[in-house]
Amino acid sequence: MKIKKNKICLGIALATITMTGALVAPQASALTKAERMAEAANSKAEVLESQLRAMQDEIASLRAQIGTAAPAAAAADTQKVQELDAWMASVKSAPVKAKNRDENLIFFRGGYARNDVRRNDLLTGNQVAGGGLGAGQSNVDGYYVGAGFDFGLTDDIWGLMDDTQVLAELMFDWRNFGQKNFTGAQNPLATTVNGAGNGLGITGAAGTSNINTVTVSQFTLGASPKIKFMKNTAFQPWIIPFGLTLNVISPPSNGVTVLNPGMQFGTGAEYAIWKAIKVGADVRYNLTGRSVDGVNTNGLTAGGYLGIGF
Repeated sequence: MKIKKNKICLGIALATITMTGALVAPQASALTKAERMAEAANSKAEVLESQLRAMQDEIASLRAQIGTAAPAAAAADTQKVQELDAWMASVKSAPVKAKNRDENLIFFRGGYARNDVRRNDLLTGNQVAGGGLGAGQSNVDGYYVGAGFDFGLTDDIWGLMDDTQVLAELMFDWRNFGQKNFTGAQNPLATTVNGAGNGLGITGAAGTSNINTVTVSQFTLGASPKIKFMKNTAFQPWIIPFGLTLNVISPPSNGVTVLNPGMQFGTGAEYAIWKAIKVGADVRYNLTGRSVDGVNTNGLTAGGYLGIGF
């Protein structure tokens, strides 16, 4: 009986333990899951906190860089403004450069003229009616008078050479090679209509001729670049490397041509004697390259000039 009671008590105890285990086991399992979730949440929070801390560090670094660069940029801008102010002050304080009075020049020239050969035109050289006019060939020597104008283009050959001017020159001259008389024969163009002669009677009914001489001359118009050296000094040499000329001759050629183009080359020097007044000397050669219907206009001039700068 006693043994039976013990078995019953033992069975009750085992049942109690089993039920207790069954009740405790879910609670223990639930606790373990909550702990895992808490740990995961803590881990995520730590990651977020580390990321936030890294972002804060980066922002602080950027602020430090901006704070360092801003004063440097401001200092650079301030320096530029100061340099600009200094330049403006120097420009304002610099004296105004007066225009040089020798950049432009008007001059009057004259001197000796010479042709390479004697003229052989319509009225000289005995080419009309077998020498009926009787005028001999012209002189090769003569004189000239003329004038010109220099216009300054640059003071340094456009940056190539200091104190070296380039000017545009326009000049003209008239050259006289003397007169020739109609001697040795009667002028057939000057006899009268009413007289005994058979001429054209260009002098009218009086029957006398007053055309007994011919003046051999030449008018030359030239345009050339002129290079002057040693600017800002009293003495200035110069050259004309080339130039264009138009030559008008009188009397006309055998073909009654009066115009012949050509080229000129020249050199000279001038000296400022007082303020803008200058004196100078030059030599020029006129090359036409060909004769105009038998008339050669090649020749040179050599003389002086008086100029006024402005």
